[in-house]
Amino acid sequence: MSKFYGAIGYSVTEEIRPGVWGEKITVRDYYGDVIRNTRQYQSSDNLNDNLNVSNEFSIVADPFAYANFHSMRFIEYMGAKWKISNVEVQYPRLILTVGGVYNEQTIETA
Repeated sequence: MSKFYGAIGYSVTEEIRPGVWGEKITVRDYYGDVIRNTRQYQSSDNLNDNLNVSNEFSIVADPFAYANFHSMRFIEYMGAKWKISNVEVQYPRLILTVGGVYNEQTIETA
């Protein structure tokens, strides 16, 4: 099992301007372990196949992570942001399963 240190992004809904709400990403760093490290290419109608990883991470969770595990959106690993598809609570840790690449959406603030 290899060690892990990286950022996890949480989605927080906030009011951008009166009557307009959007998601803001809050990033926090965590320590943990890489439990499973696998990858898979999926055929698609596009020119290139899609890359999906099915990695599992076990992080040492703080009170913020326990209170907001439902808002976790991505984890940074090996220079890329990966979408968190499943979170399992196993006190004092959280087990995160990731899927495909996380695509950030920008919010217009003007």
